[in-house]
Amino acid sequence: MSLEIQVVSGQGLLPYVEAVAKLRMTVFREYPYLYDGSREYEQRYLQTYIEAQDCIFVLVLEGKNVIGASTALPLIAETLELKQPFLDHGYNLNEVFYFGESVLLPRYRNQGIGVRFFAEREAHAKHLNFKYAAFCNVLRTDDHPLCPPQYQPLDDFWHRRGFTRHPELKAWFSWRELHESEESLKPMVFWLKQL
Repeated sequence: MSLEIQVVSGQGLLPYVEAVAKLRMTVFREYPYLYDGSREYEQRYLQTYIEAQDCIFVLVLEGKNVIGASTALPLIAETLELKQPFLDHGYNLNEVFYFGESVLLPRYRNQGIGVRFFAEREAHAKHLNFKYAAFCNVLRTDDHPLCPPQYQPLDDFWHRRGFTRHPELKAWFSWRELHESEESLKPMVFWLKQL
C-alpha cells in the first residue's frame, strides 16, 4: 500500500489526535526518550496544538493508519518551560516557530519521510514569516545503560537540515521513563535554524 502525506491544521487535527497520541507513546518508548506515556497526558499535550493558531500536523498515512506524524506551532503558544530559555536569551517569541516532534514507525524510516517532515514545517513557518525554526531533544550521557548498541543520534541529520545546536538554550522536562515509578526531570537542548 502506498503512503500519503497530509498536512492538517485547526479543526482538521481533531480526527487524528488519538492516532498521533498512540504513535507518540509507541515511538517515544524507544531510546533516547524511554517514555512511559499515558493517554491522558497525550490528550492534554496535543490539546495545545488543537488550540494554537497556525499549528500544523504533517501526517503519513498508510491507508487509514497514521504511521508517522510531525507537529509544529508558534513558540508563543507553548508552555513556559519551552519559552523560558528563549526569554532568558533575548529572543522575540513571536519570531520562533517550534517543531514539536517527528515520530515514525521503525519500518518506514530511512525513506526520506524525515526530510519531508522538516520541509513541510519549514515551508509553513516561512509562509507565516517566522524568523527561526526551533526544536529540542533530550540529552543523554554517552554511557547511558539503556542505550542500545545500534543507536545512532540524529545530530548529523539535523545539521544537514541546516539546524545548529544551541547548548545555552536548555530546558528541563518531566516524564516517567520505563522502569521509573514516577516522573523525573530530563535536560533538553534546543536546535535553531534561521529561516
